[in-house]
Amino acid sequence: MNRKHNLSKLKKRTKPWDVLIIGGGASGIGAAIDAASRGYRTLLLEKYDFSKGTSSRSTKLVHGGVRYLQNGDISLVIEALRERGIMRKNAPHLVQDLSFVIPSYDWWNSPFYGLGLKVYDMMAGKLGLGPSTLIDREETLKLIPNVKKEGLRGGVIYQDGQFDDARMAISMAQTAENHGATLLNYMSVDGLLKEEDMVTGVEVKDVLSGKSHSVEAKVVINATGVFSDQVMQMDQPSAKARIRPSQGIHLVLDVSFLKGKHAIMVPHTTDGRVLFAVPWHNYVVVGTTDTAVKTIDFEPKPLAEEIDFILENASAYMAKKPKRKDILSVFSGLRPLAASDDDTESTKEVSRHHKVMVSTSGLISILGGKWTTYRKIAEDTINTAIAVGGLPERKCSTELLPIHGFDYASNWDDPMHIYGTDAEKIRELDKNGNESLSKAFYISPNIIQWACEEEMAITLEDMLARRSRALFLNSKETLKIAPEVAKIMAKHLKKKQDWIDDQLESFTAVAQNYLID
Repeated sequence: MNRKHNLSKLKKRTKPWDVLIIGGGASGIGAAIDAASRGYRTLLLEKYDFSKGTSSRSTKLVHGGVRYLQNGDISLVIEALRERGIMRKNAPHLVQDLSFVIPSYDWWNSPFYGLGLKVYDMMAGKLGLGPSTLIDREETLKLIPNVKKEGLRGGVIYQDGQFDDARMAISMAQTAENHGATLLNYMSVDGLLKEEDMVTGVEVKDVLSGKSHSVEAKVVINATGVFSDQVMQMDQPSAKARIRPSQGIHLVLDVSFLKGKHAIMVPHTTDGRVLFAVPWHNYVVVGTTDTAVKTIDFEPKPLAEEIDFILENASAYMAKKPKRKDILSVFSGLRPLAASDDDTESTKEVSRHHKVMVSTSGLISILGGKWTTYRKIAEDTINTAIAVGGLPERKCSTELLPIHGFDYASNWDDPMHIYGTDAEKIRELDKNGNESLSKAFYISPNIIQWACEEEMAITLEDMLARRSRALFLNSKETLKIAPEVAKIMAKHLKKKQDWIDDQLESFTAVAQNYLID
């Protein structure tokens, strides 16, 4: 992916694009893959960076959603389990099976959850990842050694999936480009073009150069997640708000707080949700919360009570109890929940189903959804776009479409596995450029060069938060290596010292949201 080249394509095009997508998160990039693979001329515009918002801040799970069974949302669970299997099949270098253990402290809990998970297995059908099983106390302790031992009776083990969300988004962006789509980050859509009250394109500003462009398209898709209402009100100022944002935070701890390769699922927290402790890149991610918020921010900040909530509930199930001083990083994301007519529902009760809406002006908006179902969201959206834009009928092919880097032979013990078949190309860039700049996580000069030249990394934050996951894993360590990373980026992006200084200043400001005092 090359931003300069893609910007040139945007400027040179004189005919309307078939499909123009606003938003570079999971839903937007998924829609770009679907549209481009059907042969439609596709343009995606992202105001900041790909997966900058919610799509890089998940619990890192590819799952059907065990807790949605409890809410009776059966159709969502069936859809998500099917999509989980497709995602696992199409991106084996990015999605892996993960065993979850539910510890039981009551004699009736294990059979109760065991029965529910058998239903979960059955719903997955041929795309299941393995059967759930009741296990005794000894086996539970063997699988999750740091679980609280007092009163432990046994547990249930079941299978779900895990991935690296931001890395998945970048590989998806590369997939879209492989099929002919044009993607651009740092392009702000500031207005809609209209003819006879119908949307015919957008007014877009290049955030980096300050230059504006009018871009025409047969159909415009609003895939901006928690910012969807803003685009819909750009179209129709009196449009009713359709998004109920909910904040979820995650704490990142040292791997010693799990002591194993299996995840823990806590079935009962003090607010009635479930809690996960998940091994990820040799760290442990613990979360999440579900806090209704009114202010929508691209850098949401964790609340003190959210941090306390996770520490309190995790401590109830862990022998080694995490304290504030143990938190290596904290990250916050906003769920773009599709609002129902019942405003009295708590956010945890709002369905995670997606909706595809069409305004009277022809603007298509994607509301809600979850990472696991991104492909189905995209399919539904492009099917709608065909009708709205009068595009030639073509069938969706993404169910069998490999994601860029597809490699069934990926070694998950190698930190380079996320690049799939590109890993060897990265290693070959410079024989001496494969040594990590940090002992806390893997980030090498070659990875930085690749991100700048092949993955459209523009800023220091792009590199340290999303092309690598350094900021999410260990915020203090990331600040230590930031000056060296900025120098390497400057070399490949042909930038000078003033760029390095500016980048360090802005990145340091962002990193404060990931630090715990």
